[in-house]
Amino acid sequence: MNMHTLHFRGNAHTHTHTHTHAHSHTLFPDNAKPPWFTKESKSSSLTKVILKTHTAPLSIMDGRRTLRARLLLAVVFCLPGLIQSFQPLFVFDGNSNTHRDITRMAILRKTAEVCRDIAESEGREFTLTIDNSLSADKVQKACSSDSSSSLLSTVIFQTSIATMYFSNAIVDVVFALSEEHHFDDETFEGGRDIITSGVSAVKASVKRENFLAGRWTLGGVCHTLQDFYSHSNWVELNNKDPYSALIKPDEPLENLAGLTTPTCRNCTGDNCADNLLPDLLQQGLITSGYFNMFSRAKPAGKCSHGGFFDRTSRRDPVGGISKDDVGASHGSLHHQAANVAVNATIELLEDIRAAVGNINFLRLMGLSQSSVLCFVIDTTGSMSDDIAEAKRVSFEIIDRKRGTSQEPSAYILVPFNDPGFGPLMMTTDADMFKESISKLSASGGGDIPELCLSGLQLALTAAPPSSEIFVFTDAPAKDADLKSTITALIESSKSVVTFMLTDVLASRRRRGLHSLFSRAMSQADAQLYRDLAQASGGQAIEVTKADLSAATSVIVDSSASAVVTLFQVVMNPGRNENFTFTVDGSLKNLTAYITGDPSLSFTLTSSTGVSQSSSESSGSLGSMTTAGNLRRLSLNADNQTGSWSINVNSDKPYSVKVTGQSSVSFIFNLVDSHEGRHGDFSLKEGRPLSGGNASILITVTGSDTVNVTEVTLFDSSGPTVVNGSLQSMGSGNFLVTFTEVPAGNFVLLLKGEDSSSTSRSTPSVFQRQASTQIKTSGISISAQTNTTSVEPGTTVSIPVTVAATANGVVNDSVTGTFTVQANNDRSYDSTSPGSVSIEAGKANGTVTLTVPANAASGTDVTLTIEARNEAATDVNYAVLRLSVAAKVTDVTRPACHEVSTSTVCPSSSSLCASFQWNFIANISDGINGTGIESVTLRQGNGTLNTSTAVGAGGENITVVHYSASCCSQTVELTAVDKVGNVGTCVGQARQSTTPAPVTTAGNTTSAGGSICSVQHTLWLSVVVSVLWR
Repeated sequence: MNMHTLHFRGNAHTHTHTHTHAHSHTLFPDNAKPPWFTKESKSSSLTKVILKTHTAPLSIMDGRRTLRARLLLAVVFCLPGLIQSFQPLFVFDGNSNTHRDITRMAILRKTAEVCRDIAESEGREFTLTIDNSLSADKVQKACSSDSSSSLLSTVIFQTSIATMYFSNAIVDVVFALSEEHHFDDETFEGGRDIITSGVSAVKASVKRENFLAGRWTLGGVCHTLQDFYSHSNWVELNNKDPYSALIKPDEPLENLAGLTTPTCRNCTGDNCADNLLPDLLQQGLITSGYFNMFSRAKPAGKCSHGGFFDRTSRRDPVGGISKDDVGASHGSLHHQAANVAVNATIELLEDIRAAVGNINFLRLMGLSQSSVLCFVIDTTGSMSDDIAEAKRVSFEIIDRKRGTSQEPSAYILVPFNDPGFGPLMMTTDADMFKESISKLSASGGGDIPELCLSGLQLALTAAPPSSEIFVFTDAPAKDADLKSTITALIESSKSVVTFMLTDVLASRRRRGLHSLFSRAMSQADAQLYRDLAQASGGQAIEVTKADLSAATSVIVDSSASAVVTLFQVVMNPGRNENFTFTVDGSLKNLTAYITGDPSLSFTLTSSTGVSQSSSESSGSLGSMTTAGNLRRLSLNADNQTGSWSINVNSDKPYSVKVTGQSSVSFIFNLVDSHEGRHGDFSLKEGRPLSGGNASILITVTGSDTVNVTEVTLFDSSGPTVVNGSLQSMGSGNFLVTFTEVPAGNFVLLLKGEDSSSTSRSTPSVFQRQASTQIKTSGISISAQTNTTSVEPGTTVSIPVTVAATANGVVNDSVTGTFTVQANNDRSYDSTSPGSVSIEAGKANGTVTLTVPANAASGTDVTLTIEARNEAATDVNYAVLRLSVAAKVTDVTRPACHEVSTSTVCPSSSSLCASFQWNFIANISDGINGTGIESVTLRQGNGTLNTSTAVGAGGENITVVHYSASCCSQTVELTAVDKVGNVGTCVGQARQSTTPAPVTTAGNTTSAGGSICSVQHTLWLSVVVSVLWR
């Protein structure tokens, strides 16, 4: 296990500087260099930013406040090394925990617990030990009900976990100035509001099966929750368990230190172990440290956060109480704080699980071996054959995989034509998908071009990352202006897009229009689809309608489990070339795809020297089928591991792709590195800068014994190869740094050794390639919003800064204009600057997005902001995903009240099967609540029935009838209201005095068989405890 830092607020070790400051707003002590200050840190750029900020015009009334705010923003956004000293992802002291570690541990443990509960309910064995040493591979394997499958892929699970810990880490950037997001300055009510409103948004997203938005919101919520245990004195009060009231808005926050209550005394030198006041500890009062980078001001007697950047820690009482790492002011308690933070995160995840159920919780965690099945289909008049084929192949996949671990995790369907596109249909119900695709019909169309890219945009923003999307069309794109937006979404989501293009050169008849239209799909029209396919790692397959069924074999291939890419290249223009790829022992079902002109020829040679040419449809190395421009080779690679080659002869554009099935794969994320003594990383949006350095975090999946030996960026057009320097971060994670990456379109190629096989004396050499292209840009773009969610009927403003760069740094000699445009997938009203003027290499603007009042809570909107240079030869982008979350006013959990129970259970367990007991309770959400949505059986082997009644005050009541054998004498019920508040009541039969009968009226629903009749005349009541967890 990697040991990394929980959350830093600039703890470089505790400092108690008492320098004299010439100016009350000096950022650092006199003569003290900030920890990011090195010869390579571009400190002169900071000076220019700060000087420019100081000389900006200010009003007399708010000049000082505005100046401070602008300076603070300049430092925060221009010096990420400052805010990223919090170490959200990695640390190199070898003995601390980060937010990433805590989030990952909690997710793996809670996921394993849910899988254990499911296995026990189904009578299956679950042997995995649940502790902090779990890995994603171990959890995925233990949770798999299909033990016969040897190919388990954790790519989706690992990608989902990464989404949550990256969104956790970004809180330190987006909300660096918010005390509430970090529980600084004793902002306990505000911090809890952030947690509880965020959890409500997560539940709303899951309710709509919008799991990606739910994960992103959840990661940020976990950050704030975890910070409480590092920034408050909770563990100093000897608390071993989480503070449950932080996730329960209807419970009071008790024992909070008042604003005028002193909480700390001066540290003794660098020793802050005893700086909390004894009276505070004796009374059990809760406090947190104050933090400010610019001012020493804080209430008298209050604790500070501490650390080099915290100026309040230099005012009495000096020092701090942070436990962010082992070197922090209270670093001796760091591991205790981290452990409680893990348990608090598990408690929060349990609340979500109780609200959404086991299956949806596992979907939220991304525990799936299979990807989605996603079709984007042209429904205009000539597409009836294509629609029929899409229906046939999807039905084949569904019927063959239904009920297995390989069943698609979700189904997405987006129709398009002209003038319309959508609506998007996304479901986990295979029959609903079948019904929807069966209803598609080909009609209309008018002029030839269709809104293909608009439909594809909906699919890209709805599908999980790294999905494979298939587009069926026989027409050019009418919305080709969306090409850069689609490319940005492809690069951001890492999804693969394959185009099934039919009758490219044929005439097109619009049925019902009684006239022929020339397709007029120019090479530029077709090239648009080829470019997008290349950017994503997909293919542009051009076939006749008669041959389409042969080409859709690629869809069946992609639906298999654990598909990996060994090698892929696009040559445009074409040239004769020899390509090599490595086949390792973990691979099964190798397939090669070659698209190109009919005149193309090739020769395939195995590692043993056996060859097969393109003129042989069947040979010793495999069998080949041809459909249009596609040649598909099913390879026989048994006992032929090692280096293979394929020699292609063509002077026209072509592509080569080789895939197989293997548990060994990898995911990658571009990250921004931040300079300084405590340099760390955060998820990078947009493209890396041409000529600059690039950092990529790689996670290898499927084996604990992998050693990555080489990672390169490869551009076939040069060809250009950039070698990366590797640093192992443990647990299959590798940080790869590339220096001075030139302009180009690159793919990421990984090579390594796997020593997991016991049958070989030497490690197996393997090779994998990422599908998505990595394109560099000479434009940097920053677009940060101070929220991750937006209420219906409101407008959010996003400040945007773009800059011209050279060799990875701002080129302040550039003048002219940039074009800044915004596009969103919901067609919500939005404004963007259009043309912005460049001064000293930079330009600023604002993008706004208005969410309509009728937008449903739990949905989301993806905003793509693009910056283009004046010559329109270069573009970069930022992609922002915002959750739509209505304000929740019902924060009260459902209440459970015992009514009655019957039958006495014998004391002898040998007689229990002959007796049954009945339990009746009333559950209500109150007169002002949103109402009970579900009541489920959490514990107990009996039969649960519910009926409805109206209480004396007019409130709706759900009456619960539970019947069970006396062999199961405890029942635990979970009641969830319509906004996800969870109430739990636990009942256990025991002898009591008087019965309490109940009379109900209304409709009755059942969750099992009928309630058993009373067998005995002795009535008992039940002891019911209501556990508000």
